[in-house]
Amino acid sequence: MLEVCVEDPAGIAAAVAGGGDRIELCSALALGGLTPPRSLARLAATAPIPVHMLCRPREGDFVYDAREVAQVRDDIDLAAEAGLAGIVIGAGSSRGLDLKILGEWLDHARSAGAARGARLSLTLHRVFDLLDDMENGLEQAVAMGFDRILTSGGAVRAPEGARMLAHLQELAAGRIVILAGAGVSAEAVPVLREAGIVEFHGSCRKVGGVVDAAAMARLEELGFQKTARAVTDSAEVARLKAAIARA
Repeated sequence: MLEVCVEDPAGIAAAVAGGGDRIELCSALALGGLTPPRSLARLAATAPIPVHMLCRPREGDFVYDAREVAQVRDDIDLAAEAGLAGIVIGAGSSRGLDLKILGEWLDHARSAGAARGARLSLTLHRVFDLLDDMENGLEQAVAMGFDRILTSGGAVRAPEGARMLAHLQELAAGRIVILAGAGVSAEAVPVLREAGIVEFHGSCRKVGGVVDAAAMARLEELGFQKTARAVTDSAEVARLKAAIARA
């Protein structure tokens, strides 16, 4: 299973063309991903593969106030109403998951799924990688009813967290899927497969097109852009998918 995280219509098309099995729909991947706009969610719903929508109201930490909690509830409604297959959520800090907020969101997601007649798949995002006690976090995620955990094993890149990923995979024991993400490339697949990973999450991005240095400098000067923009590349998706197939 290859999940490709994308942030625009071209990314959706590239994920499909390259053979991706599922999409994580975001905006602002340069910030780690934020909730996508309604227009993009509706477009993504026409894709021929399942789409899971990230519900993250802002950059930074995952400690949310009441207004942000309400905002994510509305984002969950958007995913359900648009016809998307699932949501990706998380709340907490290094001290642990925020069970109260997560419970509220999960109840809301289940109600939204029931109302439309199709449940929303539930992914706990990389707030998990902040946890001081990942073993306990995994048990909590299982108890709450998450379908999968997106994690690098607490490392900057998933291949560097392979030992922890293998440990989590063993603890999961088929009760929850460990979805490896961060730094997942074709070259990283063998070590992740050795850790028992069967679901892979990657952005498969490259700097897009010819970079006009003068134009980029002007965009940076005006605050519209910080670096050359990366885009989802269908050839990179296909290369990663082929590596998974070989493994």
